[in-house]
Amino acid sequence: MRYLFIEKEAFRLEMYRIRYMDFAQTGLVIQAARKHAGLTQADLAGRLGMSRATLSQLENGVIGDLGIRKVAQIADRLGLEITIQPRRPLTLHEAYARNRAERQAAFRETDSILAQLNPGKLGG
Repeated sequence: MRYLFIEKEAFRLEMYRIRYMDFAQTGLVIQAARKHAGLTQADLAGRLGMSRATLSQLENGVIGDLGIRKVAQIADRLGLEITIQPRRPLTLHEAYARNRAERQAAFRETDSILAQLNPGKLGG
């Protein structure tokens, strides 16, 4: 079972279950754990022998590829664990939430494209 840790206030972390491997969510978990440990990106990267830029890309969910061994080293250093287990089917609530999020993202993307094509005419 994987969890997403979101920092709600100083030194208090709340756990949220991550449904599927998602580098954006994984990055948030790593970032929250790093901050909770009182480490900067440069500190953690230096201890792991990797660049701060790579760690930043991971935390921001924009990294193209990062090997499982490197992810495991990061998790180990921050006291996190990686768990692999069979996928369970989505609940109806999860399926609706996922569909709603995908539709909202598509609407935002469409609005952005239309705004670029017709500046000043969107939303009027």
